[in-house]
Amino acid sequence: MENQNAETSRKASFQNPVERKLQEDDGLHEWLRYDYYNESCPLAERIIRSTVEELYGLRPDVAPALLRLVFHDCFVEGCDASVLLDHGDGIQSEKDSLPNESLRGYDVIDIIKLELEEACPGVVSCADIVALAARESVLMAGGPFYPLYTGRRDSIVAYPIIATYELPSPLDDLSKTIESFASRGFDERETVSLLGAHSTGTIHCKFFFHRLYNFSGGDGPDPSIDPEFLQLLRSNCNSIHHSSRPASASPSLSPLPSSEDNNLSTILSQDAGMKMDYEGPRTGFGTLYYRSLLQRKGLLFVDQQLTSGAETETWVRAYSSDLSLFQRDFGLAMIKLSNLKVLTAPKGQVRLNCRKVN
Repeated sequence: MENQNAETSRKASFQNPVERKLQEDDGLHEWLRYDYYNESCPLAERIIRSTVEELYGLRPDVAPALLRLVFHDCFVEGCDASVLLDHGDGIQSEKDSLPNESLRGYDVIDIIKLELEEACPGVVSCADIVALAARESVLMAGGPFYPLYTGRRDSIVAYPIIATYELPSPLDDLSKTIESFASRGFDERETVSLLGAHSTGTIHCKFFFHRLYNFSGGDGPDPSIDPEFLQLLRSNCNSIHHSSRPASASPSLSPLPSSEDNNLSTILSQDAGMKMDYEGPRTGFGTLYYRSLLQRKGLLFVDQQLTSGAETETWVRAYSSDLSLFQRDFGLAMIKLSNLKVLTAPKGQVRLNCRKVN
């Protein structure tokens, strides 16, 4: 009962801003509503929540995987589960696009879908599962609760070309990042808050190695990296094999290492990557990430670039010192992301298997 009351309280705190945002939209969310499955599958959200919690207990990497998955789904033609479709039967999968090569979490969605199909066959869409599972993963990682409308439907097509060319890259400079997010309706404040998703998971060397040597064709490293942090990164990544092709992925790829702790070696993972939540699970979601940027210890170029613009740096500083502000802004931005270009009945379908069209 106490948990239910806490969730009701958190939902109420978001109610007015959410309503204002939805009222500003152009009618795409007419058929989305809170507790959409209240009658058709009353245990739907509870099943999703408990399954994510159980899997997170076994595999903490579930949280960043699901968070990244919702970004890659919603950023490409809206939140319609198109990213889940496998290749075949006339479908060219988004999974084969370069930014999605390291995308994970498909198996988690499959497990949740099986549970829901047993409880309520053919009722809960894969698009809603992706959105709700991402919310639960944020909670597992220590982030804020945010309420979501449900009633999304699943796409019957995939968009591999858009996934290849329009997902933001960790190599993007600030102007490109702002332009990319603006194309989906996000302003600079929302962009900075969404990139706080890098507060959980692991960044592997291939995504930032280009910053350590011969940056931008020059003889030295990226000058925006703190010198001591640079030496730590070089030491960690020097022995791994690197592909000649630059890595490309979306900003929700992973977290950054951000720390005020001098013992940074404790956060090095054995697979030549760096963990964000090095202070322990569910701690420092948001603030540590932004503090790392102010200390010039951001891993991805796209993230460190947030300190190179006047407005974006203002929000980096604000979030680094005000957890409540970040949590509220991040929650609202995730609500907006989760409502991008959704399909509602009679459009789309409710897939029985999230990997293929009915």
